[in-house]
Amino acid sequence: MEVRVILVEPKNEENIGAVARVTKNFGFSDLYLVNPPNIGKKAFSVASHASDVLSACKIVNSMEEAIADSAIVAGTTSKPGISVNKHLRMPFFSPQELKKKVEDKRGIVSLLFGREDVGLLNEELMLCEIVVCIPTSPGYPVMNLSHAVAVVLYELRDVGAVSGAVSGAVSGVLPLACLEDKERLFAHIRTFMDEIEYRDYKKEKTALMLRRILGRAELTAREVRTLRGILRKAERKMGEDEP
Repeated sequence: MEVRVILVEPKNEENIGAVARVTKNFGFSDLYLVNPPNIGKKAFSVASHASDVLSACKIVNSMEEAIADSAIVAGTTSKPGISVNKHLRMPFFSPQELKKKVEDKRGIVSLLFGREDVGLLNEELMLCEIVVCIPTSPGYPVMNLSHAVAVVLYELRDVGAVSGAVSGAVSGVLPLACLEDKERLFAHIRTFMDEIEYRDYKKEKTALMLRRILGRAELTAREVRTLRGILRKAERKMGEDEP
């Protein structure tokens, strides 16, 4: 599994430099920045010997562009959910649990870290299949951006070593479905809910719940096709039964 660090609209160039530094500290190099500020001497000074990571970072205009080729999208939050009825931040994984989830997998796991002041927005978390929260003191749970990145990458440091073995392939492990295929499945599910006249006030919550469930299931491309085949079969059957 390859690890990609994505900073969504970071405010401070020094934080960007610090993230580049900890990214290299733990053996990673894939860094994406979504709408960052100008990166100048301060960022490179903080990055120190990780200036190569900072120089090679990808700057994109949207989160969707940053996660486009991902197999798993994991969003981070300092405010974990507390109710099973609230699916935006539930269930959540600790960094250790995330490692168990992604190790020995194939593809790119994208780690999203939000803005220093407000983190990831709700609509951005809704695009994440997995939510990650670092266990911290309830009295002050919000960590510095680069510190949070360091904690997560520390747990995943061995995952990067696995991804480089045998030309990126792990024996007996099937590649996960690409994000584009999974988004087609989620769109199909939404269409299906409309066709069965699923209650409008439940649609958003149910769609998010299914995204979380299927994200944890680590679907392969064939499994995605099978699920969509079942939906198409149900749609054809409903069409035959209509008067």
